[in-house]
Amino acid sequence: MSFNDDPSFIKLDPKVDRRGFLAGAGALLFAVALEDGALAAGALPKGNTDALLFVGVQPNGSVVLTCHRSEMGQQTWTAMAQILANDLDADWDRVQIVQAEGHPKYGNQNTDGSRSVRLNFDRLRLAGATMRTMLERAASQRWKVSAASCAAELGFVLHKASGRKLGFGELVEAAGKLPVPAPEGVKLRDRKAWRYLSHAVPSLTTPRIVKGEGIFGQDVQRPGMLYAVIARPPQVLGRAKRVHKAATLRSPGVKHVVELQHVEEPVGFKPLGGVAVVARDTWSAIRGREALKIEWEAGPNASYDSKAFEQTLLDAVRKPGKLGRKRGDVDQALGSAAKRLEAEYYVPHLAHSAMEPPAAVAEWEGDRVTCWGCGQTPQKARQTVAQVCGIPVENVTIHVTWLGGGFGRKSKPDFFAEAALIARKVKAPVKVVWTREDDLQHAYYHTVSAQRLEAGLDASGKCVAFLHRTAFPPITSTFVAGAKDADPGDLRLGASDTPFDVPNLQLESGQAEAHVRIGWLRSVANIYHAFAVQSFVAEMAHAAGKDPKDYLLELIGPARTIDPNKEGAKYDNYGSSLKDYPIDTGRLAKVIEEAAQLAQWGRKLPKGHGLGIAAHRSFVSYVATVIEVAVDDQGQLSIPGVWSAMDAGTVVNPNHAESQLEGGTLFGLSNALFGELTAKGGAIEQANFPAWRVMRMNEAPRHMQVKIIDSTAPPGGVGEPPTPPAAPALANAIFAATGLRIRRLPIFGNDRRDRLEIVGSL
Repeated sequence: MSFNDDPSFIKLDPKVDRRGFLAGAGALLFAVALEDGALAAGALPKGNTDALLFVGVQPNGSVVLTCHRSEMGQQTWTAMAQILANDLDADWDRVQIVQAEGHPKYGNQNTDGSRSVRLNFDRLRLAGATMRTMLERAASQRWKVSAASCAAELGFVLHKASGRKLGFGELVEAAGKLPVPAPEGVKLRDRKAWRYLSHAVPSLTTPRIVKGEGIFGQDVQRPGMLYAVIARPPQVLGRAKRVHKAATLRSPGVKHVVELQHVEEPVGFKPLGGVAVVARDTWSAIRGREALKIEWEAGPNASYDSKAFEQTLLDAVRKPGKLGRKRGDVDQALGSAAKRLEAEYYVPHLAHSAMEPPAAVAEWEGDRVTCWGCGQTPQKARQTVAQVCGIPVENVTIHVTWLGGGFGRKSKPDFFAEAALIARKVKAPVKVVWTREDDLQHAYYHTVSAQRLEAGLDASGKCVAFLHRTAFPPITSTFVAGAKDADPGDLRLGASDTPFDVPNLQLESGQAEAHVRIGWLRSVANIYHAFAVQSFVAEMAHAAGKDPKDYLLELIGPARTIDPNKEGAKYDNYGSSLKDYPIDTGRLAKVIEEAAQLAQWGRKLPKGHGLGIAAHRSFVSYVATVIEVAVDDQGQLSIPGVWSAMDAGTVVNPNHAESQLEGGTLFGLSNALFGELTAKGGAIEQANFPAWRVMRMNEAPRHMQVKIIDSTAPPGGVGEPPTPPAAPALANAIFAATGLRIRRLPIFGNDRRDRLEIVGSL
């Protein structure tokens, strides 16, 4: 019945009877456990139809779903509604979404890790099927017929033998008085009868966005609201020594200048400190900030130079590191190999640079505060606000708006805490606005990394030894002061889960100290691990004199499942069991074959053109990408085509999955071509576009073709898995076209270069 071993998705509070259905204001109200034991049905006040409810059928027949995950363009609202409506057999035009506030009663609300569908697919299906079953039973009792002769269809219950039908709304009161059937007594819709799942159902959000009806963080307005921008320390752990604010207070529209407490280690999600300028509007606040004169004390990160640190990282991977996985004897196999290869790779700091920079509003009433903002982790926002303001968490309410992109940045709620602190100080509602400069220079950054790979080949070119060393400041450093060791959570992202059929394989990690705030960015460590591993595979293929696609398939080997834990890795499989979501090399090989077929791999190419391929498993999904590049005699690069295939298991909405496959690939290509943040004196040097370059329309691929593999496997992630293969596929294509090997990203840095240095390569 379910992909999940434990069928008890509906958990009831022992203080309430077995029904778990509550007729509040005549509605059928159903509280569902979103995570193990995190939410149970409770005694609701009469007439309360939304605060504690997850799903409900209203007397007018509409179906209301409280979505506990954030909507940031990935179509979470639509996906959650599709899953519920499918097994309820609701009328899609009668489905409504209510965004949940941040509260433990909703279970895990972290909208990250490509897991909203993965964690909620089974329980939402069961909730819909249970409600449908009870509506059908209520109708059967009214008609005095068997429940088996009644069937829900598009918001009605039909008795086809007599031609009678009743709308859901007409049955909610009677259904609410019935006992809740046990999960094993509920029948889910057969896959062949799915009405909404695996179908391209229209988006619930896109039409509203087009009409300008959606509310984003920057759109929130409150009566009497003021606006704040903050001058933050250039370096993390820096502080303001002296603040000269007279000119700012004379600036038109400025109301207050507020000095914030400087941050101490570990920085976590706490604000960085600095000086806030509060004004009647954003422009006045920005102009007031420009008038500030601040003498900064740089703190312990003043010496950080990212260029010099690159060499530090390379030094770290040139010596043995901490063992993360071991199979066979790599040292012996490398020493006796017919041919030995080695290569080093580097990926710089990256920024999220979502279309909408962070924004949050806070309003106090006594010792209670209500916040609105574009957050990916509303419960973390609630906890952070309570922590920095020194109030009970129960005194904090977090309302989640739509997000104009997130990519992981908005899972760090420091900006909510800033708004709460300033609003309490000035005794008025305050919106904190991050400018693009703030967003780039004071963010949580994708970590910088270096990797060294070594391989031993036998006389036929077959790989007999594979050594992978990686070093990067870990995300752990944001939460544990001084953390330098790679965390298993970082290593599982493309390093400890290497799927190669090699007799001798070893993973090692070196130490690296963080000097900026490190945080997760779309696909996280998979970005640099996939770049190094998949680029090195192409180098191995070239050394063996074999086709890169064929060599990659040979390296992956026969269809089988892999458990890295059996070889010493601490591997948690993205929080899902290896039983339900095995590392399946057959599925990985399948997407490689499909992407190659889409691209017509092996076809004759014009001069200066090349094809590159890469494949990667992440967030329990599989993606392969083929890229064609064209490079002229002057080194001008263009991308005539990109072809990608993704196996994400059971896909809720193919159209939206295709959009994510395209968007994630473009995100990866943009970072590979241009993405680089550099630090000097501990401060980020890039302040705005185009110093921080993103791909422009004329630089994007001329043609993109994607394929979603039809699968009955449990749903995997779709938002992040497309990004990792993009960079290595691009680098491999450039080598195929020019003979130029790319081992350092970005390909075009911040020096405005737009041509490859290919002298002697063509």
